[in-house]
Amino acid sequence: MLFRRKRSTSGIRGGFLRFHDSSNRVVAGPGDGDYIHLRDEFGNEWGGVAERQPDDTIRYRFRSSNGDFITGVSDGYGVILRDQKGNTWRGFID
Repeated sequence: MLFRRKRSTSGIRGGFLRFHDSSNRVVAGPGDGDYIHLRDEFGNEWGGVAERQPDDTIRYRFRSSNGDFITGVSDGYGVILRDQKGNTWRGFID
C-alpha cells in the first residue's frame, strides 16, 4: 500500500503587496504564502503574516522594527488595514 503525504499549505497566494494611506504614504513588498516582508518610503521594514479565517477572509498582521503595527482583512478583492493611530490603508496584491 502506498501512502501520500498531505501537503499542508495555507492556501494563501503570494505576490507583491502595495498599500497606501490617505496622505499617499506607501508600504510595499513581496509576500510568499503566509509570510510577508514590506518596506515603507522611509526604509522601515515591516514583517507580517497572513492567516486564513474560517469565513474565507484573510487576516493580515504587520509589525515594524519601531514597534508600530498594522492589522486588517481581505475579502479576496482588496485589502483594508488600520494602524495604531487609526489611519486606514488600502491596497491590493499583484
